[in-house]
Amino acid sequence: MAQQPVDHLGGDRFPIVVEPFGVYMDRCLYDPDTGFYASGRGVAGGRRGDFITSPEVGPLFGAVLAQAIDTWWEAAGAPDSFPVVDFGSGPGGLLRALELAAPRCSSAWSLIGVDRANAEPVEVDLTGAIVIANELLDNVPFDIGMRTVDGDQRLLVDGRPPAHSTWWEPIEQPIVVDVPIGQPFPILTAASRLVDELLAQSPLRIVAFDYGRSATAALAERGGWLRTYRQHQRGEDPFLEPGAWDITTDIAPDQLPRPDHVGTQAEFLLTHGIDALVEEGRGYWKTNAAAPDLAAMRMRSRIREAEALLDPDGLGSFLCLEWDGRTAAR
Repeated sequence: MAQQPVDHLGGDRFPIVVEPFGVYMDRCLYDPDTGFYASGRGVAGGRRGDFITSPEVGPLFGAVLAQAIDTWWEAAGAPDSFPVVDFGSGPGGLLRALELAAPRCSSAWSLIGVDRANAEPVEVDLTGAIVIANELLDNVPFDIGMRTVDGDQRLLVDGRPPAHSTWWEPIEQPIVVDVPIGQPFPILTAASRLVDELLAQSPLRIVAFDYGRSATAALAERGGWLRTYRQHQRGEDPFLEPGAWDITTDIAPDQLPRPDHVGTQAEFLLTHGIDALVEEGRGYWKTNAAAPDLAAMRMRSRIREAEALLDPDGLGSFLCLEWDGRTAAR
């Protein structure tokens, strides 16, 4: 963050804190005293009190993911040591669901939670690991860009609460994506750098689930990609009560290292057996409905959970991005 007097904005007597939007966002979320996560406003260090993620719908998401992990473990030759890393684990709901599922590879896996989304270096060994990033990339600090006839610009912010001002400054190196002129768009440099950093550690696979569109141009044309959340409320003003709201963006894969596969969450879940798990739950409930135990209640809940996870207007429409670490190593 650079502090500098800007004559046309107040002169030497009124220095302005001028910083890119991504630096402002990083302070809003991760400042140790006033940030949304570090201060405890983000419930349990995560998002549970602010919006529902797929693992928090219920254990079905983790059960399907466990089946996928079994497939990858067997394809890797069923190694005796098999780390599975939930990157951006929050309150740990996904890890608990994976433990509950107890797939064949659970005798070999080690489940590791890493609760972070900012731009700090990765400090866990990911060699040979399955890395799950559920609604992580949207929360990595991003800048805001604008393409003009004279070139690309990025947003600068006077980030001193409670007031704020914004300006645009030219970017020397243009953002290498197609975007319409005059429409703001997210600049995902830090998220791209994070994926590169993860791939550099030779994981077996990275799987990321997140809201977004296939290209930056689609986000810019649609608008509404800048999101804020607090206690299940959604907003679009990142300058409202800095530090009291989560700040996120829709993801665009054309700004990230090229994934080996791009699909939707619904497609991923259907590929890895959600329908069979729902039918198993339906049958178990039918057999035990007269005197239901806890297992029967969990099995019945699979029907409702599947509806939410596959919803084409909700979680089912989320992007699923997969990177094969072996391909990246080549």
